[in-house]
Amino acid sequence: MKKITLVPITLTLALSTTLVIGQNTRFSDPETVVKDQFWGNLYANGGTSFFCDAPFTSKGFVMTDGYVYPPADIRSALNCGTTSQCKQDNQYRQITSDLHNMVPVRSRVEMRRRNARYENLGDATRADDCGIRKSAQFFEPPEHVKGDVARTMAYMVDTYGLPWLGATSVFQEWSELDPPDDRELARHQRIAEIQGNENPFVVNPGLINRL
Repeated sequence: MKKITLVPITLTLALSTTLVIGQNTRFSDPETVVKDQFWGNLYANGGTSFFCDAPFTSKGFVMTDGYVYPPADIRSALNCGTTSQCKQDNQYRQITSDLHNMVPVRSRVEMRRRNARYENLGDATRADDCGIRKSAQFFEPPEHVKGDVARTMAYMVDTYGLPWLGATSVFQEWSELDPPDDRELARHQRIAEIQGNENPFVVNPGLINRL
């Protein structure tokens, strides 16, 4: 198992003078961000789907913009009303414009995981061809992105004051078992350059244990 070393935030700030660790303050128009920054910039040359790790060259019909922390749960947490009403809420628009929370997902996977909470389902629940385990109420991501999910969840909870979508201990376990790999770090760096802020739980994974 890869050893994770906790680095003080002050040291990180000193080493990363060009980036600000904080929340998204650059974007507040989610539809424009999805079109211009997510698909038009971050994934302009394609990539791999988040859960299924399948390569794609463009958005196409089978791919969609997914959210580790779903917008429906953000609306519920903010109590801002319907989808149309929440689109008029500046805080909602800012949170749903955050690229750290957006991932490319197969459309069928995104449909299946709506309203589900993250949990360890274990071998009693059969994994599909992507390694996903799903029940009526819970969703367990594949092993290779459990840490990514955990660190994004921690970021959304800590940055915007949103509630956990599952047990805190589960996300802490996932982050430890699946530390940041080169692909997650490269994606994180690119988002930080585009959006102007980092996810401190990717920079210092051990911070999740303080929540």
